[in-house]
Amino acid sequence: MENFIMYNPTKLHFGRGVMDGLGKVVAEYGKRVLLVYGGGSIKKNGIYDKAIQQLKSINAKVFEYHGIKPNPIIEDVDAAAELGRKNKVDLILAVGGGSVIDSAKIISITIPVNHTGWDFYSGKAKPKSSIPLVSVLTLAATGTEMNPFAVVQNKATQQKLGYGSDLTYNRHSFLDPENTFSVSRDYTAYGIADLIAHSLEAYFGAGEATLSDKLVFAIINEAKENGNLLLNDLVNYDLRAKIMYAATMALNQTTMYGRVSGDWGVHSIGHILSLLYDVAHGASLSIVIPAWMKFHKEKISARIAFLGQNVFGVKTADETIHAFEAYFKSIECPIRLSDIATGKESKAEILKVMNLNKVGGANHKLTNEDHAKILDLFW
Repeated sequence: MENFIMYNPTKLHFGRGVMDGLGKVVAEYGKRVLLVYGGGSIKKNGIYDKAIQQLKSINAKVFEYHGIKPNPIIEDVDAAAELGRKNKVDLILAVGGGSVIDSAKIISITIPVNHTGWDFYSGKAKPKSSIPLVSVLTLAATGTEMNPFAVVQNKATQQKLGYGSDLTYNRHSFLDPENTFSVSRDYTAYGIADLIAHSLEAYFGAGEATLSDKLVFAIINEAKENGNLLLNDLVNYDLRAKIMYAATMALNQTTMYGRVSGDWGVHSIGHILSLLYDVAHGASLSIVIPAWMKFHKEKISARIAFLGQNVFGVKTADETIHAFEAYFKSIECPIRLSDIATGKESKAEILKVMNLNKVGGANHKLTNEDHAKILDLFW
């Protein structure tokens, strides 16, 4: 087991009605609020009205930036940062799923500076301060509510990258499972695939950490045992709560302690599919996971088999891969590129962008030659 520092400054408010305390928390940071959200679903399901009511209760001055895309783009980050900078906001309130909160994290460190948010991703700049960020989560998937990481894409450079800093944690995150009741069946399933992928990225990382492995198994089993039930009962509070909690635990770094690093090879490839074809993030991961395991099977057969023993009760690496494919199919997530109507004629385009982005894991490296081989396993 490796040495580690356990640090997570996010205060998580979990359960029914927790938004009733949102105004009081916001007031701790000020009254000039940049409200960031997506395409408007929060206005249809009533979450926007709840947030505005809380802000009115403290006489907050609200500046809104909406239209954050499911696969967030750097242009929105920069535009929202300019709005916040111009109006000298005291804090950011992000209401939405992973794309909204990820964007808000980079907005929070871009407002205090005179350059673009992409400068942090390219290494041209390092954040020195941030605007406090409070979030209200509306989609159980990414774990962004309790970690410092943010993924944004740049169409101009054909890159989709992750970034994290101690300055990009949420100060407070509000998680009411009822706020996920209106999430569609398919996006609920994609969220389940996403939290499973996060658990696997830790499991296939470098370093031996047996307790962290057991936490990975527990999180995946929690998702597996409750996921299908939830998809048949989308307004079941207890099932929504279980999946929401599992998604948070899958990427609040709990599964990483004692390891050298996670791998993140599956995510690096999934990001290419989202970048090129606007595939939902979780859907891209359910496609990549089986192919990634097949490609690495000979090298890490025992590791894959041990995963299968603890999650599906199977014995071999092949049985484990088949079990993951069967589970993703059972929740109607794609497992092949052909499932998202992208045929082999797209191979050259995908390969070009994979090579450009140098996709591969921190633990299990991939060369350009490997990219072509693993891509053949996607159909």
